[in-house]
Amino acid sequence: MSGCSVPKSPRGPSIYTKSCRREEGDMFEPTLAIVVPCYNEEEVLPETIRRLRELREQLIEEQLISSNSALLFVDDGSCDDTWKIIYKASLRHPEVKGLKLAHNAGHQNALLAGLFAAKRHADCLISIDADLQDDVAAIREFVQKFREGYDIVYGVRRRRDADTWFKRHTAQGFYRLMKAFGVDIVYNHADYRLMSRRAVDALEQFGEVNLFLRGIVPLLGFRSATVYYDRKERPAGKTKYPLKKMIAFALDGVTSFSVTPIRFISLVGFLSFVVSLMFGAYFLFLKWVGHTETGWTSLITSIWLLGGLQLMALGLIGEYIGKIYKETKRRPRYIIDLDLWNWPLPQRLSPAAPPEEGGAAEWPRS
Repeated sequence: MSGCSVPKSPRGPSIYTKSCRREEGDMFEPTLAIVVPCYNEEEVLPETIRRLRELREQLIEEQLISSNSALLFVDDGSCDDTWKIIYKASLRHPEVKGLKLAHNAGHQNALLAGLFAAKRHADCLISIDADLQDDVAAIREFVQKFREGYDIVYGVRRRRDADTWFKRHTAQGFYRLMKAFGVDIVYNHADYRLMSRRAVDALEQFGEVNLFLRGIVPLLGFRSATVYYDRKERPAGKTKYPLKKMIAFALDGVTSFSVTPIRFISLVGFLSFVVSLMFGAYFLFLKWVGHTETGWTSLITSIWLLGGLQLMALGLIGEYIGKIYKETKRRPRYIIDLDLWNWPLPQRLSPAAPPEEGGAAEWPRS
């Protein structure tokens, strides 16, 4: 080993020296935790569990990850049988873990809850949505990049043919808008990424209530890489991100990382003031030379235009004030109801043997 020492509980190859990585990289089998936030995904979840379990077994056989690697499914306050499916799978398969939030905290908070709950058990963590539109086969490349010394690996969509025309073009508009407002995010990257344990430790230091992970993760500054993949069609179920949620998500991202909209409104206000002065001077000149302009149409139009701009400005300022209000109250991002990985089994859960496939099972209810 030429003097290289390996810690008993490595936090990832990034803590090794370059010479250690060259000599011991092939022997290092990191413990991987795959975190899957779920909200009303009963239709696709059984297939998601099956595919991720198969991939985990393959990676263990290839000696890319440790046999202690696990899958953590986070139920974000679902109204269907999502938690029942997770709980039954955890009884049958020890590598499947479950985390249940007490209420619907939102995708980003559910993802954070899973990362923070799993990091004590893993050297690296991968977040992926439950809908299987992100290619699970790319996880193999994620792990290989981690073994090469990268703390963060971004999954970037090469093509989005499986998405609708509307979804593709609104997504492109979102990334262009973020770039125009100076927000540093990875183009065509959602929340499919790998993070080392120390990267998740650093992420936990960010205390904002409104966390926009696509903007915060690049701020960590750790060594990063990119893995490209093709986005697939959803095998079952419907998207949980309708237009209303996409608009709210985009607005949250912009207002969390940029004051450019406020400056833009200020610029519009200044230009409106200058134009008003010019028109005022013009009408005074007409009156001085003896011409009068009734101009009711132009007057009403200008009033409505300026009134609309003022309401937009107030709404935008209110959005920032609302964020300040939420941050000052310091409410928790989420409340955990059940943690089948880190907490002892509650008495209200049945200690019975794992049920057969498709059979009845007891599971916790809120």
